Amino acid sequence: MLLLDLSTKMQEMAQSFSYMGPFVGLLLCGIGLPAPEETFLIAAGFLLHKGHVEFLPITALCSLAILFGDSIPYFLGRRYGMQALEIPWVARALHPERFARFRKRFDAHGNWAIFGCRFLPMLRIPGYFVAGTMGMRYSRLLMLDSLGVLLTVPISVFLGKLLAEQTDRLKESFHDLHLILAFLVLVLALGIAIRVRWARANAAQARNEPPEGPAS
Repeated sequence: MLLLDLSTKMQEMAQSFSYMGPFVGLLLCGIGLPAPEETFLIAAGFLLHKGHVEFLPITALCSLAILFGDSIPYFLGRRYGMQALEIPWVARALHPERFARFRKRFDAHGNWAIFGCRFLPMLRIPGYFVAGTMGMRYSRLLMLDSLGVLLTVPISVFLGKLLAEQTDRLKESFHDLHLILAFLVLVLALGIAIRVRWARANAAQARNEPPEGPAS
């Protein structure tokens, strides 16, 4: 009886983690985690394929996490303005070249630039930060972001499920598939490490560049 209760508790914990894992990962993306949101959405699709989660709840939870995460840079920009760039982790997430690039997009296209952030991973955090500094109403940001989430999240989760199905089929044909997957994980980790190093180098270069003098 005790063993049965323990097994039930373990299953409940595993199912809870299956939902909270993608939620926490996507939320961390909103504060600069150097990993694309699509990684966690595809992982949610894998969990869906394995039967650990259901489509509607995991899709809703992932969407909520993304909206929460996107709200963080918005409120930083709305509350602190450009002074937020003095916070070290904010400065690392808002790379100067991305910030300047999106500022031009926002000046030229306004709402459409914010909507487009959902489809441009490198500009998401700078985009929502700029929206805050420019005084965009939160209700408008939420509407535009929700529309983008509605289009991207269900598709990404479903693609993750399809990928998981193909992976299982490959397992039946390739006994060494675990080595291929390990190699892919290694490549992903190496890509993230290079991205972090590149971002730090750009940030250091930006800090060391002398300010431009007045035009002669």
